[in-house]
Amino acid sequence: MKCFAGCVLAACIVAAPVAQSQGVAPNLTAAAIVEKNVAARGGVDAWRNMQTMAWAGHSESANAPGRRLQFLLEQKRPDQTRFEILAAGQRSVRVFDGTHGWKMRSSISGKPETQAYSDDELRFARGAQAIEGPLMDYVAKGGAITLGGFGSVDGRKAYVLEVALPSGGHHRVWVDAETFLEARHDREVRNVNSQPAMATVFYRDYRAFEGLQIPLTIETGNAAGERVNKLVIERVALNPKLDDETFARPGPPASRRSSIVVDTRVSSAGASPPTR
Repeated sequence: MKCFAGCVLAACIVAAPVAQSQGVAPNLTAAAIVEKNVAARGGVDAWRNMQTMAWAGHSESANAPGRRLQFLLEQKRPDQTRFEILAAGQRSVRVFDGTHGWKMRSSISGKPETQAYSDDELRFARGAQAIEGPLMDYVAKGGAITLGGFGSVDGRKAYVLEVALPSGGHHRVWVDAETFLEARHDREVRNVNSQPAMATVFYRDYRAFEGLQIPLTIETGNAAGERVNKLVIERVALNPKLDDETFARPGPPASRRSSIVVDTRVSSAGASPPTR
């Protein structure tokens, strides 16, 4: 579950060197790449009009082939998130209300057990991207973005942007050279031994939802460059009604509605074909 909580968190750590490749137009500045990315995603104004968003679908793991777990991810500005996953009839939840975070899962006794986020989990949640995605969020936060080189993701040429945040954090975003959509996101985290490391997330299968480009497949990778965990988004809700209670400390199932009503804006029912 930690692989995806809080706007898709990566638990698998990988070193991410910038591979050099030929053919990517070298004359674009980092600012121009960000501008093209914003336009490709649907425009900053359209994204800023999104105050809430919800995704529903299933997760897959290379460690458990064929096993699919249903999930629901809910987000509300400025930085509230709730990630809920159902496994074998048991519910696991991770919630961040913008200041505090909690994780709830069934204990050995079968009763829900709730714990507060660790310091590392809080730092990760506070540094997570907003609804609109990494680049627009970094610009809003005053991050310094530079062109770090050129590489490839899934055999496609990409610009590699280096992002230095005012907080001291460092991220790397790989932008497809043709579509200008984010293809890969490397982010500094702390591993299980509390040592600095880099987490990698891949974005694939973008579709248009009311003019906004959203990736329907999100994967984390391991040190060998293999994809090991995957979120498959099947339904998307834009601006659903989410009150602050949604992001409060999780309690017994009876204290929360069974599920949000997620709009049926699925790829098989009206969304445009993939753009990458």
